[in-house]
Amino acid sequence: MNLSNIRAPKKATENRKRVGRGMGSGMGKTSTRGHKGQRSRSGSRMIRGFEGGQMPLHRRMPKRGFTNIFRKEYNIVSLERLAALGETTITPEVLRKAGVIKAKLPVKILGDGELTAALTVSAHKFSKSAQEKITKAGGKVEVLQ
Repeated sequence: MNLSNIRAPKKATENRKRVGRGMGSGMGKTSTRGHKGQRSRSGSRMIRGFEGGQMPLHRRMPKRGFTNIFRKEYNIVSLERLAALGETTITPEVLRKAGVIKAKLPVKILGDGELTAALTVSAHKFSKSAQEKITKAGGKVEVLQ
């Protein structure tokens, strides 16, 4: 590419559409709006999702349940994932460095899998089965705030 074969992008040299500037322009009189009708009037504006009087999609869809605005989200980690790390003390920072968790959310340990080594686990929440398995294996559970 050099200066001899550079071209302007498509439509870069076109003039903008000027409506209502006389019959010779081809866009005079009705200014490309057609004759009568809803969109021909000045100031006409339909609400978002308007479908010409047909029941809009957002009103046709069934609505069920509710969203709990007080819901607290957690990073969920299973015991088998902790055992695979090969660490003796496990904290959220260790999990983040190992790539087990990504988001900066509180950590919850679930009791999936078996634990053979004694681990000291620090997390924000534990399931009952996880707590039992960690203490049974000779480990320690520390609840963070």
